[in-house]
Parts: sequence; C-alpha cells; structure tokens
Amino acid sequence: MSLPWLTFCAAVLLAVAASSTVAVASYPPSASLKVGFYKHTCPQAEDIVRDAVRRALARNHGFAPGLIRMHFHDCFVRGCDGSVLINSTPGNMAEKDSVANNPSMRGFEVIDDAKAALEATCPRTVSCADVLTFAARDSASLAGGINYKVPAGRRDGRVSLSDEVLDNNVPGPSNDVAELIASFRRKGLSADDMVTLSGAHTIGRSHCSSFTQRIHNFTGKVGTTDPSVEPYYAADLKRQCPISTDNINDPTVVTLDVVTPREFDNQYYKNVLAHKVPLISDQTLLTSPKTAGIVAFHAAVERAWKAKFAAAMVKMGNVHVLTGDEGEIREKCFVINHH
Repeated sequence: MSLPWLTFCAAVLLAVAASSTVAVASYPPSASLKVGFYKHTCPQAEDIVRDAVRRALARNHGFAPGLIRMHFHDCFVRGCDGSVLINSTPGNMAEKDSVANNPSMRGFEVIDDAKAALEATCPRTVSCADVLTFAARDSASLAGGINYKVPAGRRDGRVSLSDEVLDNNVPGPSNDVAELIASFRRKGLSADDMVTLSGAHTIGRSHCSSFTQRIHNFTGKVGTTDPSVEPYYAADLKRQCPISTDNINDPTVVTLDVVTPREFDNQYYKNVLAHKVPLISDQTLLTSPKTAGIVAFHAAVERAWKAKFAAAMVKMGNVHVLTGDEGEIREKCFVINHH
C-alpha cells in the first residue's frame, strides 16, 4: 500500500469511527416490529429456525452466505416480505427465477425445513419473511459470531415478479459506487450501510459470469483486463474462469475471499484495499473518498465492523415491511395461501 494511501486512511479513521457510533444508534427498529414478537404465540420460533440453520451449515457451510444474500435480495424487492421464496407458476415467473437469483441463490430448502418444523409446532403463526430474517441472523451468528436481536412481526407478500428484481431494485455486480449508493438510498439505507453490508462478501462465492468481462474484455477488446485488479490475482481469476465461462448458465464459481474463505471476518475489506476482489461492485468502493474511508476503517477495526454489520442488518430488515393485517402468513413459503 502506498504512503499517500496510508496517510489518507489514517486521516479518515477517526472521522469514520466518530460517525459510526452515531449512525448505528440512529437506526431504531420499525415501530411495527418488535423483539420477542412470538414470545406468547410461538415461544420456540427462533430456536426452531436456528436449529434448522445449524443443521444446514453442518451439511454445507455455503448456506450461510446464501441465506444472508437471500434476505438482502428479498428486502430489496417489495420489501422484506418473503416474496423471493415463492415458486414460479405457469403464468408467472417469480423473483427466485430472475437471472439475479437463478441459478446462484442457495438455501431455499433450509427455509422450507424451518417452516415445516414451525408449522408442526405453531401452525399459521410465524411468517416466512420472519423465518428468512431469523435465518440470515443465525447464519451471521453461526459463521462469524455476529449475533443480534431481530425485531419480528413481518407478514408475507402475495406477489413475486421476476421482472421487478433488476428494475432499480437489486444492484448488479458491475455497478459503480454512485449506482450502489443510489440503490441503497432508494431503500432508506445509507452509503455507510452499503459498505458495511458489502462485508458479507467475506464468505461465499461468485459465478465467473459475474466478472468475466472485467478480466477478459474490459475495454470491449478481447484480452483486456481491468487495470484496478492486482496482476497476480487477475491471472489467477483468468485461470479459474476462462472466457468460455462468460455465460449466465455456466456453473463455474470462485470464492469471493481467497484469504479466509470460510471465516466471517473483515478480510473482505483488506482484499478490497489490496485490489483482490472479483466484482467491480466491490472494487468500486475505493473510487469515492467517503466509501474508501469506511473500507479502511472496517479493514482496521474488525470489532467495529461486526457491530455495524449487526445494526445494518436490523435496519435492512425494516425495509417496506408488511405488518398487522397486511399480506398473510404463508403455510408453505414457496406458495401463497389459497384459502
């Protein structure tokens, strides 16, 4: 890292640190949601979901990033209403079959397992939207020790449309920092929230098709590579992802964090600073002084990032929720009720 960059990082650390505490404290839970919502109607609810997530992670650690990503994609389309869980029908392609979600989204079976156990214990009580929110929290907790209380009381949506996913909702892997900030702002989330939540890329994987243009055809000419990618890392990506993988249906994947791929830590931010991340949407965080400063702070102080991540997850979980008599409580998360 160059001396000017170190000097810049040092200059912003105190400013970002000072503002972070205020930012976390200023995000109260929605008045419509509350911690312990199922205390009397289904007191075992959160334990049942956590057990399902624990069993899933024992089989495949990749379910942790999958469930966190699923919650993010759910909240960014129609709010946190469980609409990402609904199956397509002959007359409607649902969110889960959008190119942003299929074939890359993992963890639907974990939610179905948890919901089946809940229905056996507390029929028609716990919403799928809350199950997914609990599961995302449990994934962060079991994978990285980031535990936090989840305000609950969400209701399930009855509409799921594939066309809405990429219509100014879920950001794409090639978005620049301005586009990312605008995307999160539309959901009531700040640039700080965006950078903080991006840290979830410290675990998980990406399909090569999300970045093959960046390493093989950056300027529109075959053989050109984004100069912001560290050269040795770029060579490794090219080896793992030849130009033939530039196809949405190609199954080839790479780990997002090559240093500690199974640890839910702050290594992601160190990788961004080292220019060793596959996605443009991650590397672009260094192109704005504000977001670059937050990256530097998170890279330096893991404990602060984890606290901020928990607060940002709670805030995201409040986006455009259905409550009270709105929506429904789905009996099966993959299909709306028909009674």
